[in-house]
Amino acid sequence: MLIREILAVKGSTEIYSAKPSETIADAVKRMVEHNIGSLVVLDKGVMMGFITERDVMRGMAAKGCSLAEIKVSEIMGKEPFVGSPEDSIDYARDAMTKNRISHLVVMEADKLIGVISLHDIAKASLKYAHYENELLKRYIKHWPE
Repeated sequence: MLIREILAVKGSTEIYSAKPSETIADAVKRMVEHNIGSLVVLDKGVMMGFITERDVMRGMAAKGCSLAEIKVSEIMGKEPFVGSPEDSIDYARDAMTKNRISHLVVMEADKLIGVISLHDIAKASLKYAHYENELLKRYIKHWPE
């Protein structure tokens, strides 16, 4: 299974983003509003970084101030892990677990095409396993006696 297929199972192609100059409070509101755990940080359409729930927690712990006082640019990851739509699900899962990250930015050439999470990988894996299970059941059902 490829990352391209994970994006297809995910369904939504919308990419949620934040500006480097906005506050973490605004970024967190957007994450809560859309029930997501990360935002791509864009400045004039160019990816500048990536921010996750974990980045927010680390930023608050390090800065010791309120979300309204911290800018996205202060705590965003400046070099997010990136995958290609043609990378395997095994590559994505291994990269994410080895590097202890929950989200992977997906780029095709220089174009941002999506973000996948460990949840998206699990969902796609379960769907594929269910499909394989159904194929095996049909095969066994028609097994010659």
